[in-house]
Amino acid sequence: MKKIVVLTGAGMSAESGLSTFRDADGLWEKYPVQQVASHEGWLADPVFVNNFYNMLRGKFLDKKPCRGHELVAELEKFYDVTVVTQNVDDLHEKAGSSKVVHLHGELMKACSSIDPDDTRYHVKFTADHYEVAPGEKAGDGSLLRPFIVFFGEAVPMISVAAEAVQEADILIIIGTSLNVYPAAGLVRYTKPNIPIYLIDPKPVTAYGNITYIAKGASAGMEELMEKLKIKN
Repeated sequence: MKKIVVLTGAGMSAESGLSTFRDADGLWEKYPVQQVASHEGWLADPVFVNNFYNMLRGKFLDKKPCRGHELVAELEKFYDVTVVTQNVDDLHEKAGSSKVVHLHGELMKACSSIDPDDTRYHVKFTADHYEVAPGEKAGDGSLLRPFIVFFGEAVPMISVAAEAVQEADILIIIGTSLNVYPAAGLVRYTKPNIPIYLIDPKPVTAYGNITYIAKGASAGMEELMEKLKIKN
């Protein structure tokens, strides 16, 4: 079975009603990046940082996958699909995608503040319990923190994503400006001359042999399914 890697960014979830971080009206306009998404910000005021992500979880709970998410999941009927997402929501999983690599962490989890990648101390939130209380601790005794890759921290899943891209027969990029590294560099790991499709309504500076579909995630995926001769 041919392998597809789908690389998604904020534009994928925007159609589900989630604010992007970097656009003019995005979250970084309202909340300083260094205050809520850096290790320094965490050390300065962990309660404020946890409260910010508690608030985000509350906003995310009622969001549903858009048609684009559903069509990405539908690809699994015909291909071996790995989704590599820069998004921290779980909309790909809700839509039915079975292999999802989260580059920047997962909003619906908290972790140890000593070793965020130690899965023994991960806490998975639910709709009934999605907040970290002030002073709440992980199993190793450290403060619970959001399972989010803060600015300046290593991206531990990038090697997993790169390996998937290296094996891909088709690469699909949806809703990302390809300006955020290291994720943007994943395009360079593709095998020579494989089909690459880029879906985004805004102009994106890209290189290589890329087929550009100037549409949003859902309409773009509808068009791509036709190009791949998949009826949905």
